[in-house]
Amino acid sequence: MTPPRTPQIPVVVLAGFLGSGKTTLLNHLLRNREGTRIGVIVNDFGSIEIDAMTVAGQVGSTVSLGNGCLCCAVDASELDTFLETLTRPSARLDVIVIEASGLAEPQELVRMLLASENPHILYGGLVEVVDAAEFDGVRERHPEIDRHLAVADLVVLNKTDRVGEAERERLRRAVAELSGPAAVITAVHGRIDPELLFDPAMRPDGEEKIRQLTFEDLLREEACGDHDDHGDHLHAAYESVDFTSDIPMDPRRFIAFLDSRPEGLYRIKGFADFGAGDRDNRYALHAVGRFLRFVPQPWARGEQRLTQLVMIGAGIDAEALRAGLAACRAEPTDRPVAEHRPDTPDAERAMWGVLRYVQQEREPEDVYVQQEREPEDVYVQREPEPEDVREEAAAEA
Repeated sequence: MTPPRTPQIPVVVLAGFLGSGKTTLLNHLLRNREGTRIGVIVNDFGSIEIDAMTVAGQVGSTVSLGNGCLCCAVDASELDTFLETLTRPSARLDVIVIEASGLAEPQELVRMLLASENPHILYGGLVEVVDAAEFDGVRERHPEIDRHLAVADLVVLNKTDRVGEAERERLRRAVAELSGPAAVITAVHGRIDPELLFDPAMRPDGEEKIRQLTFEDLLREEACGDHDDHGDHLHAAYESVDFTSDIPMDPRRFIAFLDSRPEGLYRIKGFADFGAGDRDNRYALHAVGRFLRFVPQPWARGEQRLTQLVMIGAGIDAEALRAGLAACRAEPTDRPVAEHRPDTPDAERAMWGVLRYVQQEREPEDVYVQQEREPEDVYVQREPEPEDVREEAAAEA
């Protein structure tokens, strides 16, 4: 299995009806990105691009789509054009956020991302922002919000400071019922922990150790001054569960666990060791909501072979998750046989479930063969030349 040649950039879709607080949430992410380079695609619904102007001053790479909803204004190939601009190596981005217009159809945006042929991107999840104070009224005017919540990977119940505690709990239950397995978290002024959506950027030593104080630093200090317990509130909105094992995972059991992961579990990240299933590679795991992707990566020489996972969600049972993963480890009685015969048909078949979630990349040889064959195909299908027509006419005469 050939691993991707360059790291893929997660693309997060930020959706929600007009006034839910999407732009406020996005601005919060930009102000608290801690060195993470974020590219933004802004989709205003209106000829005056208010959202784009609001965001542009805080991020270096912004693509504005102007008037109209992204889901009906462009198709997957056109979206690829915008993504190509943001995934160029010179942009050096770590994550891309698409802020959809308030009237967009989220499932169409997800469909276009999953259909994208850009090899540099990875689906990063659909985040649906809901206005707690206006939820009942919005649902009455726009019953399609039920459909939007049903396809969300994460729901942010925003503006909860505008409702009482009992009402907040009622709304959380109502949203959770509509969103099914998606994680539901509450927020005020769109303040959520950025690490819930993407990992902090890891820079080479020295790249950002010495630098001038930036506008971003000043904004963050000001925000922290206004909210002394700001960080505690953000982390309290979700739970993070770690799992480490020096025993290889059984591929079949592990896939069964991932296929039946509990409600409220939003992200899983880390690496899995499948032992005899693939001696050469560890498998980087990226799961967001219902989306799952494995990326095989060669083991480094002398590297300790471990399975290391981090699970992030809301309302999850940490001990039950750890117990479920522990049950996915290969049985001790089975390991010696597999270790002595790593290429047995059973070991290969056990990996089939994992390989279903590995993105197949077109090899350069495949492209070369296709390019070589194209002239022949054209030659066979070409129209007869005038000389051929004259020869045929002479033969018939």
